[in-house]
Amino acid sequence: MEYKWVTKNQVDPVLYKPLQTELGVPDVVAKMLINRSIKSFSEAKNFFRPSLDDLHDPFLMKDMAKATERLVEAIKNEEKIIIYGDYDVDGTTSVSMMTHFLKHNSKSEISYYIPDRYGEGYGVSQKFISSLEEEKPSLVITLDCGIRAVDLIKEGSDLGVDFIICDHHEPGETLPPAAAVLDPKRKDCDYPFKGLCGCGVGFKLIQAVIKQLNLDDSLAFQYLDFLTISIGADIVPVNGENRILAYHGLVEINTNPRPGIKSILSLSGLKKAELTISDVVFVIAPRINAAGRIKHALAAVQMLLAETTEDAEPICKEIEVYNKERRSVDKEITLEALQCVNEDEFYSNSHSTVVWKEGWHKGVIGIVASRLIENYYKPTIVLTEKDGVATGSARSVEGLDIHEVLSKTDNLLLKYGGHAMAAGLSIKSENLPEFRDQFEKAIKVETDEKLFIPSIQVEIELDFHEITAKLYRLLHQFSPFGPENMTPLFVTRNVVDAGYSKLVGESKDHLKLTVKQIDKEEIYFSGIAFKQADKYKYLKSGKPIDIVYAIGMNEWNGNKTLQLEVRDIKPSAE
Repeated sequence: MEYKWVTKNQVDPVLYKPLQTELGVPDVVAKMLINRSIKSFSEAKNFFRPSLDDLHDPFLMKDMAKATERLVEAIKNEEKIIIYGDYDVDGTTSVSMMTHFLKHNSKSEISYYIPDRYGEGYGVSQKFISSLEEEKPSLVITLDCGIRAVDLIKEGSDLGVDFIICDHHEPGETLPPAAAVLDPKRKDCDYPFKGLCGCGVGFKLIQAVIKQLNLDDSLAFQYLDFLTISIGADIVPVNGENRILAYHGLVEINTNPRPGIKSILSLSGLKKAELTISDVVFVIAPRINAAGRIKHALAAVQMLLAETTEDAEPICKEIEVYNKERRSVDKEITLEALQCVNEDEFYSNSHSTVVWKEGWHKGVIGIVASRLIENYYKPTIVLTEKDGVATGSARSVEGLDIHEVLSKTDNLLLKYGGHAMAAGLSIKSENLPEFRDQFEKAIKVETDEKLFIPSIQVEIELDFHEITAKLYRLLHQFSPFGPENMTPLFVTRNVVDAGYSKLVGESKDHLKLTVKQIDKEEIYFSGIAFKQADKYKYLKSGKPIDIVYAIGMNEWNGNKTLQLEVRDIKPSAE
């Protein structure tokens, strides 16, 4: 895939030089701070050392007082409470967090409910609402869902059950008739940070209840690991409160992992001195997700709530099996979906990709949608059909709000929900061809062709002599990385192969390179370029190339060396 390189604006020395002097850092670090609107020593200190003291007052969120009053009442009266959450990472971590808190801080009868991905689908399910008459809880707390379940919440409320909704997805025109609706995306909510995940909204409720019960504020901070996993997996912005939470959550995961997380890491075979948010996203989160994708997400909650390694390990072994099966199914369906695209003339000039097939595994279609974007870089929907209904996952590209686009096709949809980058939907199978056409038209209205050229955001141009261990350590302090605070990428120009570059990997699809700069000091760097075997010809031509990369650390046999994590390679300009 071809990428457009977009370099950030050059920073005026008048702006960065004073900060550089005050902090005693290389000019590249001072420039990066200015680019992040950090202009003073105190602002830099707050950025590099995020403080839990800077979290917002939970009572700034609309309906928080109502939610807290109702939950505290339920705790004092020892009422029966059901915690309901979706089957993905955000939902299962949220349910685990709230269940653990209430079981350890109340005498109420606490149970939890995770819908079956295949029998019930995402969000609040009819099956669950129908079960309330028999279960007879007085309070239900929904986490990571519920904001659009207006009719179902009304049905449950009519049975005499109160609901507290904790969600972060886009609300509809009408809010559910609940005792309290917590969602920072509510139009009438003035909460200062809009980027919380579902687990984050649940965390704010816990903070508020702790205040109301006059408990120690630090009680809430035992859940920072859950929050970090949720923030990483749900692709929410890693700035503001999320950066504070993820920063401290990573410390917790690295120094004091709870039994379930410890067992996951052990079984995965990951051995690193320090885990990053990328390890959370690519090692921990997929395994938590695998339970709900292949069997049932209850296993993930049981694993996260395990009190001992002995309790957690057998569940983690089961989940590891699910994860291996998920990988196999994902690979098979991705190949079939790619074939659907390649064999249909519609997609040769389309702005979007919408594919469907009966029998595709519902648990991996979201992953498959992401794989198709990696190949075609178009807004993508993948659906699986059963009994006349197609259920699917939508994934977007940078700059396009896919939830907003789906709202323009809701005349054909049975159900949909989500946010700008990802959504879920269901539709009658007979309406799929018309939906594909409507979705394509809606995409064309929203955007133009230039959207479909993926871009790489480059921080600054560097020469190899500027890359040092000190610079790496300083860059590491910009983490945790994610949306709104991406891993910093740099460009170095007029680079040539030092003679040792080669193709690696089982399929020889990765490029391991050793390079140096022309007409510069004799400084060599090794690097790895995943899935870029097609760029090997550039290296071996002997002609100079430009590379975009992150600065990483390679660990091998106890030795650590700086390594370039190459994201793209292009021939240098003549």
